[in-house]
Amino acid sequence: MNISKYIQVGNKIEIESIKKTTDELGEITRKTYRSELYDIESDDVIKIAMPMEQTKIVLLPVDAEYSLCFYTPGGLYQCLARVIERYKSNNLFVLSMELQTDLQKYQRREYYRLNTVLDMKSKVIDENSSGGLEQVQFIDTDLTFDNGTMVDISGGGARFISKVRYQEGVLIRFVFSLFVNGQVTEYKLVGKVLKSTPIENREDSYENRIQFVNMVNDDRESIIKYIFEEERKLRHRERGI
Repeated sequence: MNISKYIQVGNKIEIESIKKTTDELGEITRKTYRSELYDIESDDVIKIAMPMEQTKIVLLPVDAEYSLCFYTPGGLYQCLARVIERYKSNNLFVLSMELQTDLQKYQRREYYRLNTVLDMKSKVIDENSSGGLEQVQFIDTDLTFDNGTMVDISGGGARFISKVRYQEGVLIRFVFSLFVNGQVTEYKLVGKVLKSTPIENREDSYENRIQFVNMVNDDRESIIKYIFEEERKLRHRERGI
């Protein structure tokens, strides 16, 4: 990927920690900094000016990973990058960063989306008997779930193929597993159906898009971590590492 087609020296950058922190009020936040692109060394390594905070230079640690959002005339682009070196050049403090994922067009309020093929199960929630989202129960012995195939996932939702066409706006139970941190983790989430459409030339098959609702931060963080791990593996395979 020739990144010079998408980003240029001088582009403003938003740097966001992918690790959650807790502020003085005990609320979970992510630290965000502002900087700009200083140089493009290769398609894998860029240099950016060290961010400033209240006139002080922020020394981002070597090996730490961050989500970068580039502000360009062609729109916003996002990737994951790792700090590999810190140094001073021409009186400017510089960070050398290695891209861990390809640049992707980024729409504000959307999450990085990963194409995938995963088995999953879904079932419409009976709103009359659920007692609200907090009372939704996932029973392992319930055999009435519908089988499906997830074809992409993000920290905010997913797209899947099933034999069932869901009514837009309904809530569904959404069950699937991911391999994260060296082990299989099962997720039992609630999703709102945004769209459900027939697939051409595939009888009784529907593409469904859902948005996760009432999702706990730990589940979202875990899914985002999985996505970046899979993107990193793909990037390494493409580079023959």
